[in-house]
Amino acid sequence: MHHFTPLSGLIGGALIGLASALLMLSAGRLAGVSGMLGGSLTANSDRGWRLAFIAGLIAAALIGPLFGTPGAARLSSSNLVLYAAAGLLVGFGSRMGNGCTSGHGVCGFARISTRSIVATLVFMGVAFITVAVVRHGVGG
Repeated sequence: MHHFTPLSGLIGGALIGLASALLMLSAGRLAGVSGMLGGSLTANSDRGWRLAFIAGLIAAALIGPLFGTPGAARLSSSNLVLYAAAGLLVGFGSRMGNGCTSGHGVCGFARISTRSIVATLVFMGVAFITVAVVRHGVGG
């Protein structure tokens, strides 16, 4: 069980909001990570900002523990096929939903986008059900 840490949640949320606002103000782009990653893998002219943002995400994960943030989570299973399948489902879902949870949940909600609100509610609902089934089994 994790300890409830509202201060770190508030600071983390504020930093995510600040990063999203800075990206929108400086590049006119939404902070959707799946779109950034997908766009960085294509041969288009605006790869630079995408790669820089993704590099910043990776750097934060590497240097964060030096400042007291939690390190990388330990895997609960060594089944790499399971992780690959989960990644494929997220990838297909983000393509079908025309964006990922960061784009829809952070930026879409802020823009009051109906599509983003629906996508985020569906994602969160499925996540709640998945956790309930995995932790408590079907039917509680």
